[in-house]
Parts: sequence; C-alpha cells; structure tokens
Amino acid sequence: MRTAAAWACALAVAVALTGCEENEQPSHERFDYQLGAAYETEGGIDTVVRDSTAEPLPGAYSICYVNGLQTQPGAEWNPDLLLRDADGELVVDPAWPDEHILDPSTAEKRSGIDAVVGPIIDACAAKGFDAVEIDNLDSWTRFPDRIDEDSVLALARLYADRAHASGIEVAQKNTPDGAGRIKDDVGFDFAVAEECLAYDECGSYSAAYGSRVYDIEYTDNISESFDRLCARQDRAAVTILRDRGLVSPSDPAYVYEQC
Repeated sequence: MRTAAAWACALAVAVALTGCEENEQPSHERFDYQLGAAYETEGGIDTVVRDSTAEPLPGAYSICYVNGLQTQPGAEWNPDLLLRDADGELVVDPAWPDEHILDPSTAEKRSGIDAVVGPIIDACAAKGFDAVEIDNLDSWTRFPDRIDEDSVLALARLYADRAHASGIEVAQKNTPDGAGRIKDDVGFDFAVAEECLAYDECGSYSAAYGSRVYDIEYTDNISESFDRLCARQDRAAVTILRDRGLVSPSDPAYVYEQC
C-alpha cells in the first residue's frame, strides 16, 4: 500500500525536486473533489476525493468520503443511535434534511455507530482507496446543547484506528479550531477543508498539517475573483474552486479551477 509520503516523494523526484520530507506535497499537485460524480479529466489527477460508493481513480491518491457523524439517505439505523432534541424528536441537519445526526454520547452508542460506519471504512481500503475523509466532525459545534467534543473525538478515534489498521490514512474534515490538538488526539494524517479561505480558517489547518491541506472553495460563496483568493498568503497548499453540486464536466453547472 502506498503511503502519502512515499507518493509525494515520488512526484517530487519526477520534477527534479530535492529534500522531500514526510508530509511534503508538491505545489503542482492536481486535486479534485468528486462527490457528485466520479470522472476522469484530461491531463489527469494526482489526488481525488470520491464517495465511498464509487471506485478509486487508478493512478491517483484516492480519498474515500465517509459520512461519519450523520446518516446517509436510505441507510437503516437503530433509532437509539440517533440524536434527539429536548422534546425527544430526531435531530436533522438543517442543510441536509434527509440526514439525521448520530449520537456518540456513550461508549455503547459509539460502538454501535462504529459497527455501521467501520465496515464502510474497511470497504474503502479493500477497494484500493489510500485514505478516508470523515465528514461532519464538527457536530459538537453545530449542536452544542446535545453533543460534546469529547464524545465526537472518541468516535473519531475509533474511525482513525480502523483506517490505520486497514493500512490507509485518515483525514480531518473541517473543524479548524484546535486542529493541532485534534490531530494529536485522534491521529489524523492530513486535512480536507471546505471554504477555509471564505471563512479565514486555512491558517488553522496549515499550522497543524503544513502542506497536507486540501481546500475546496465553492462558486456561490466567494466575494472576489478566484485569482485574488489564490494570491492570498494564508491559502491552503492545494486549493480548488468547484460548483456546489460537484457535478461532472458534462453538466453545464460544472466549475473547476485550481490555484
């Protein structure tokens, strides 16, 4: 199994760079975020994120998207593992009303959640993905009255241990505050961020992960030209602009640019 560090060093040698160190990424690395559709592009991709239901991209460092703190539409869950509000009603994500929030508040519940999500991580490794991205780690910041940080990070540790045991890496997704502490606590290897430039958060990730930060900005949430965003000193090492739907190049709504 390739490690990200070995992959980065190989690329560096290819372009006659020297002094490659662990966690260093070449500045010309081409990245794409393909959750809405999986596709190949002219010129190739070095690193890609695809949904756990898709296949890894041959020849690329492939990251498997896993929704680790919310349900996916159509999935069957024990209702005891789902978060409830003060009235006993199931809590849903306002932005994704067909997704319920998972409740990691006890060791028993975390074990039950891991029994569902863990095999998805295992399947990503078996397919040939190089890493997993665990989404919605920020649940405790969005539902602070119902979820605490310690329980979320305890669940994240189960996921990280499972990924590492399968021989793949694991990425922190969002949650910039305390990124360095979270990295050390959970054992994350790198970070995938959404809109860290739009919200002035990239520096928090870079301080923890150096050049191993992948940022996706979206067309509907930038107030200046993408070129100006790319010129900012605080941007992530790898920064792209995508359409919110993450559609394929054949769709008229498709947008892709990279700094």
